Amino acid sequence: MFCENDIEAVIHFAGLKSVAESVAMPLKYYHNNVIGTIVLCEVMQKHGVKKIVFSSSATVYGANDVPPLTEDMPLGAVNPYGRTKLMIEDILRDMHASDSEWSVVLLRYFNPLGAHKSGKIGEDPNDIPNNLMPYITQVAVGKREKLSVYGSDYETHDGTGVRDYIHVVDLAKGHIRALEKKMSTSGVAAYNLGTGTGYSVLDVVKSFEQATGCKIPYVITGRRPGDVAICYADPTKASLELDWRASKGLGDMCKDSWNWQKNNPNGYD
Repeated sequence: MFCENDIEAVIHFAGLKSVAESVAMPLKYYHNNVIGTIVLCEVMQKHGVKKIVFSSSATVYGANDVPPLTEDMPLGAVNPYGRTKLMIEDILRDMHASDSEWSVVLLRYFNPLGAHKSGKIGEDPNDIPNNLMPYITQVAVGKREKLSVYGSDYETHDGTGVRDYIHVVDLAKGHIRALEKKMSTSGVAAYNLGTGTGYSVLDVVKSFEQATGCKIPYVITGRRPGDVAICYADPTKASLELDWRASKGLGDMCKDSWNWQKNNPNGYD
């Protein structure tokens, strides 16, 4: 690809992303995520491509950081998935330290939800979904009997985990803003991509039911290893420096997710 095309910058999305799976199979995650990024950086360096936007994660923050999370808080991931993201952030910082021409944006995703409004592009996970929304939509479409809610004893308003859910279209726009900024600058900068509002798992279930009219049966199960109770962003830095902010709410995420699933009951197959 680098030999055949005139590439100016890279947006690095590739990587395994299940927290629970990373706890069970850490070597798989370190090998794929970290070594894969090293190989990518070597190829970029060989071809003189020194601008990169990296899909990092809110899991790089420490367990003791109190939300809303800001980019200058101490980092300290609590699961192998998060540690791979943190290691890659460090690798990219070291690349810039060794060569000031490198321009790096670290986009710390919170929890993407939703689908394209057209209903033609959505999330179609293999096997049992690791993310909340495709699990909900598969229950709604009759593909699964009920939703498993992992943990109801967190110190939150209803006992279920609280996350900052962001529409995937808003997330995509954040990448465009980041790329535009880095095409004319160098250095390393980290940005939270989130809404700044936290919703619990049951909040999302209720919002989905209200937005779609579909009843979602669920069962409470044990906590997943590696999960934290509450995680939501302070997105101020991205607003000030990238002129980016989330524009879509939880209802939009639910409606667009359901629109994709009902139009594609068996996914892309």
